[in-house]
Amino acid sequence: MEKLRRLVIQIASTPPSQRFSALSPLQLSLIPLLSIASSIYNLALLIRHRLFYLGIFHKRRLPVPVFSVGNLTWGGNGKTPMVEFVARWLIDSGISPLILTRGYGGGDEAKMLQRHLQGTSAKVGVGANRAATAASFLERHGYLNFSDSTCSTKAFLSKKARTDSFSDKIGVAILDDGMQHLQLWRDLEILMVNGMMPWGNLELIPLGPLREPLAALGRADVVVIHHADLVAEQNIEAIESTVWKVSDSIPIFLTQMAPSYFLKAGNTSCVLSLRAVYDMIVLCVSAIGFPESFVQTILKMGPKHVDRLDFSDHHLFQAKDITVIRRRLKELESAYGMQPIVVVTEKDYDRAPDVLNHVNPYQVLVLCSSMQILPREGRTEDNFKKFLRERLKSLSDSKIT
Repeated sequence: MEKLRRLVIQIASTPPSQRFSALSPLQLSLIPLLSIASSIYNLALLIRHRLFYLGIFHKRRLPVPVFSVGNLTWGGNGKTPMVEFVARWLIDSGISPLILTRGYGGGDEAKMLQRHLQGTSAKVGVGANRAATAASFLERHGYLNFSDSTCSTKAFLSKKARTDSFSDKIGVAILDDGMQHLQLWRDLEILMVNGMMPWGNLELIPLGPLREPLAALGRADVVVIHHADLVAEQNIEAIESTVWKVSDSIPIFLTQMAPSYFLKAGNTSCVLSLRAVYDMIVLCVSAIGFPESFVQTILKMGPKHVDRLDFSDHHLFQAKDITVIRRRLKELESAYGMQPIVVVTEKDYDRAPDVLNHVNPYQVLVLCSSMQILPREGRTEDNFKKFLRERLKSLSDSKIT
């Protein structure tokens, strides 16, 4: 199954004009079947949206504003880092956020968010039925009543309001991977785009990576191009052009994942600098949506050699995977005459912290990174936060009036 998923992913990332030169005969034989499946998926998508439009399926509105962070393609778009970024901005503004996540693939993203936001006023709710999860948290912790004039954004978006008066009551719900979760009404739609592979082959899944047609860009309130530091300026301009063809009023921001430090697997209290991999033999092991960005980040740190083992997104490491990893490590040690280091992402480590301990005596390091907004033509981190602040204020003011 893992091999088949890799074949399909390669098909999805290959432009139609390059199929005959880049794909194997087996992959080419899969295209007609995948095309039929994509047509069926598209029909189901149209019916689903129509049912919501006609009111046959209902969207539930929460008593607090809902900020959705989503995407149009599978994996590697920076949704979870953006969720954390928005949550921290809300916390710094004196607002307690509730993060609603499905907990897919062993809940690795939820575990990472819980660890990063531990000790803050943020809550992380995990469950496929996010409306039910939200109702449970709102009942348990209470929520800010925006219809009460004493609870306007002027009261808690000011620096003077950083008190405990609203610390536990939920003020905003953040919908992780919310673009296609139509069951909940959202007040702000943040759409993440992978700058290194924005639209793939422009086909719907499973033939391509698109979860919806590009026309869905029109539902976004703001578009964020992720991994913008790893792509050329002309690629950024091409993405902007595609977005603005759908709606020329959508603001666009750029982000990157900035590596901060390494943690030592098995002893996460041990923090190492980014120099830990300099002039070393490194094996990048990952099961994330877009491993290329992870590998490119490690390459910038100056290792002697970088090898990689990529697994499908959210893959749960098993004993047979550890055997493959250990075999590759022994090959690298034999080839270079020095012991290699395994580097994984935080998401991979949180998914399977114990399994990765079985590669002894080889060291496993966990790369920790944070999202940063890159300045571009006046669009800075401060501008992005101002955009969020103004949107939240307009929402609360409309509820008050």
